[in-house]
Amino acid sequence: MTVKATPLALHLIGCGPQSAAAGTVRQLGFKAYNLARLARLGVPVPPAFVLGTDWFHEFQALDGQLPPGTRDLLQVGLGHIETASGLAFGGARRPLLVSARSGAPVSMPGMLETVLDVGLCDTTLSGFLRLSGNPRLVWDSYRRLIEGYAEIVAGLDSAPFAAARQEAVANALVSSIAELDFRALRALAQRELELCNVGAAQVFSQSPVEQLEGAIAAVFRSWDSPKAKFYRQAHGIDPALGTAVTVQRMVFGNAGGTSGAGVGFTRDPSTGQAELYLDYAPNAQGEDVVSGRTRLSGAIVAETLTAKIRKELGQLAALLEQEFRDVQEFEFTVENGKLFILQTRDAKRTPLAALRIAVELAESGLLTAKQARERVAKLTPAQLETVELAGAESAEPLATGIPASVGVGTGAAVCDPVRAIERARAGEAVILVRDGVATSDIAALEVAAGLLAVGGARTAHAAVVARQLGKPCIVGCTGLEIDTSQRVLHFGSRRLVEGDMLTLDAASGRVYAGVLSSVRRRPSELLDRLAKLPD
Repeated sequence: MTVKATPLALHLIGCGPQSAAAGTVRQLGFKAYNLARLARLGVPVPPAFVLGTDWFHEFQALDGQLPPGTRDLLQVGLGHIETASGLAFGGARRPLLVSARSGAPVSMPGMLETVLDVGLCDTTLSGFLRLSGNPRLVWDSYRRLIEGYAEIVAGLDSAPFAAARQEAVANALVSSIAELDFRALRALAQRELELCNVGAAQVFSQSPVEQLEGAIAAVFRSWDSPKAKFYRQAHGIDPALGTAVTVQRMVFGNAGGTSGAGVGFTRDPSTGQAELYLDYAPNAQGEDVVSGRTRLSGAIVAETLTAKIRKELGQLAALLEQEFRDVQEFEFTVENGKLFILQTRDAKRTPLAALRIAVELAESGLLTAKQARERVAKLTPAQLETVELAGAESAEPLATGIPASVGVGTGAAVCDPVRAIERARAGEAVILVRDGVATSDIAALEVAAGLLAVGGARTAHAAVVARQLGKPCIVGCTGLEIDTSQRVLHFGSRRLVEGDMLTLDAASGRVYAGVLSSVRRRPSELLDRLAKLPD
């Protein structure tokens, strides 16, 4: 059976004049639907094609098997990207590498899977090296694909791969994997290929087409992962919607000093202030930012983004708000000084930010007064109030991290999500304390009074979810060390045990021992402005 590349099965984005990407949000998923809008606006979007949600439903009907004719369909889509890019998927001389990205018809940040760098294998490595002239990029991308494929596609335990990374860093006498040279990365990739040996089988495929088919199947399977199911139940999302898969040409933020990856909000999602809110990791791929494993701060952005890129991002932010009539969260990559946009969606925000944004968009003419009031109609007075510490001047903070939300949270420190859920269900307020911010902790995050993390970025998917829930959230708290085996927290010389009380001031990023008093404030000025909007 051969499947024809009908509009319902295959949709093209940024592949030339034929890239109509016809279809509804339900068919394309929000990610692809919005990318198609951006491409039509002339925004730099890497060429892509989309397997719509119809294909997902066929996959489910076949008990988790890709439908017959999938490979033919992929050849059609890849052919369009090859024409647009001048590269060849699986080619030994000028290889095309792609990503397989999830895209549901509703926003589910970080709940579904993505596989990057698909197409690298022993056959294409030398061609990618000739094409890029950058051996570090080649081996960094290869080890990333091996790790992602092993964990997401093959379902292998991630712990041995994490241990291999730590060993490589220790052997090189550096502080992080970002400092490894190409020789160390080559050795790491080869070690990780050995870890992919399961019995007599090598689970990492050296066939680019098989890699892509496995990645697509893994993205479809992630729709029914525990964290995705929990998120849908918590937010009333129809489980019958399914997800699309966007196959897109890779652009490389890990290509060197003039490259990087970031996440931006067109306005501050914590306060609603009309200013760009950016996290950016130089010489990195997007997963480094959104996964919650990398510590980032706004100050780093100012130091590492060039004036040219900052100007382009400012222009993009204005264009996005004009087009979508709402604050947007967007993911971007800079490859050798050139900006590419990989995604945009309506931004998750705190209730206070939702109020300010609705008022200011109406005052600027992007919304009517009626639309602004409708956007905040479901928010209760208690949700709109801000919580601030009272008399904190006399208290000495244990540590300071990066603010990722607003408000104050007090509870017993708990460093295991399962125990956090148990204690919260018993009626106890808990602060979830973690090394990083991961969406796999979503169930604990829903019931916790706040989140404190050693690493992570304020735009990581889990921090975005915490902000939407109105949870106080502090990331990048490097003054904290967690001994999970002993259930002990070390803030410098100060030792706390699990169950000791913590207070988080998410507005300042400060962490305090014990219970501090707080006050609630009503946003009277914003509510008055909302009431006075002319009908």
